[in-house]
Amino acid sequence: MSYFTEDTSEDQVLARLAPDVDPRFRQIMESAVRHLHAFVKEVEPTMAEWEQAIGFLTATGQICDDKRQEWILASDTLGVSMLVDAINHRRPGGATENTVLGPFHVSGAPARENGASICLDGKGKPCIVRGRVLDEDGNPIPGAKIDVWQTNDDGFYDVQQPGEQPDMNMRGLFTAQADGSYEFTTVKPLPYSIPTDGPVGLLLNAMGRHAMRPAHIHYIVQAPGYETLVTHIFPEGDPYLDSDAVFGVKESL
Repeated sequence: MSYFTEDTSEDQVLARLAPDVDPRFRQIMESAVRHLHAFVKEVEPTMAEWEQAIGFLTATGQICDDKRQEWILASDTLGVSMLVDAINHRRPGGATENTVLGPFHVSGAPARENGASICLDGKGKPCIVRGRVLDEDGNPIPGAKIDVWQTNDDGFYDVQQPGEQPDMNMRGLFTAQADGSYEFTTVKPLPYSIPTDGPVGLLLNAMGRHAMRPAHIHYIVQAPGYETLVTHIFPEGDPYLDSDAVFGVKESL
């Protein structure tokens, strides 16, 4: 009989996997267990540190609700979201690059006429955003749906300020015209802090990191027969372009 020891820990855990489990699930769990046990053996946490880690995981789950996803925020700030995104969206040169979705997308943004404003609270410096949706060969994709969202001039998404901002403020769904063009009016985006009032904020502080994101506008672009694009656009010259708290900046964006 083989017993659990420091040297055999991962083998003991993996031996409990049933022989008929899904092969992909087996691959993931085997790798996760081996890396996790190797990490614990490398850092040799004290019992107090282990309890602190359990507390962080517990608090992260407890703060999540239908408006806030602290787990996504944790994944974002540790670079995991961007790594998973990069692995799953390897595109040919010239194609617009993907970036992180972020935790504040809301399904069901209102359809707006081409050129309409997404700013419902009247704050901020107005600006016009224009672009075209094209395929790899430069041909327009008429009818493509362009879902956009951003913070207001105070640096908050509407779901962060229920009752203060109008519902669906700074959000809109636009349709590409026959030549692939679209246009909407918004306000100039500003840098803002990701939420720091939860476990992720405490983690960033412990790491000596700031919580700022450079100014940006979020996009989801969809059209039948094409891969969905999740991306941002960033104004040039933002002071946080090289230190985005969620690693979402790419040179082409």
